[in-house]
Amino acid sequence: MATAPVADQQQLLKVQDADLRLKQARHRLETLPQIAHIAELAGRAKDLQEDAIARGAEVSDLRRDVTKAEDDVQSVRSRADRDTARLESGSGSAKDLQALQAELEVLKKRQGDLEDIELEAMERLESAEKLHAEASSQRDAIDSQIAELEAERDRAAAEIHEEIADIEAERVRLAEPLDSALMSLYERIRGNNGGVGAAALRGPTCLGCNMTLNPGDLQAVNTAAPEQIVRCEDCGSILVRKADA
Repeated sequence: MATAPVADQQQLLKVQDADLRLKQARHRLETLPQIAHIAELAGRAKDLQEDAIARGAEVSDLRRDVTKAEDDVQSVRSRADRDTARLESGSGSAKDLQALQAELEVLKKRQGDLEDIELEAMERLESAEKLHAEASSQRDAIDSQIAELEAERDRAAAEIHEEIADIEAERVRLAEPLDSALMSLYERIRGNNGGVGAAALRGPTCLGCNMTLNPGDLQAVNTAAPEQIVRCEDCGSILVRKADA
C-alpha cells in the first residue's frame, strides 16, 4: 500500500481546504446575485424595446394619417375660399352663383367631416405618442438599472478574482513540498469525487462524506502505520488521521 510522510498527509488537508475555498469562490463568482437580476432585467428591456418599436411604427402611421387629414381639410378649405371669392365678386350668371352657393354648402359639410377625422387622428396620435414615450422611458430606466448592476457585478467579481488569486498562490505554496505520488493520488481522487480528495478522520467519522466507518474498517485504519495512506471506504478520500483541528 502507498505511503507518505505523516507531515505531508496532514499538509494535504491544508491543500484540500484551499481547493474547497477555491471551488466556493468560483461558485460565488458564477452565481453573483447581480447576474440573475441583470438577466431578468435584460428580458424585460427586450420586451419593452420590442413594444417601443411597435409603438414607434404606430406613431409613424398615425402621423401620416394626421398629415393626410390636414391636407384634405386644407384642400377643401382652399376650394371654399376660391368659391367664396368668386361668389363675393358677383361675376357670373345667377345660375353660376347659385351653383357656387350650393357647392359652398357641400364644402362646408365636407370640411366639418374632415376636421372631425383630423381631430380623431390627432387624438389617436397623441395617445400613441404617450404610450411610445412611456415604453421608451421604462426601457431607459431598466437600461440604467442594468448599467448599475453591471458595475456592482464587476466590482464584486474583481474582489472574488483577487481572492481566487490569493488562494491559488497559497495552494501552490502548500502543495509544492508534498510528495508527488501523494499529490497525484489526491488529484485523481478529487477529480472523481466532486472536489474532495482528502479528509480528516474525527473519531470514527470521515469528514469528507460525514459517514461513520464500520468497526472493522476503523480498526484497520487505526492500526495502520502512520505513514500508510488509508482511504475512506465510502467516499474514497484519503483519510488523514490525528490531523490538527
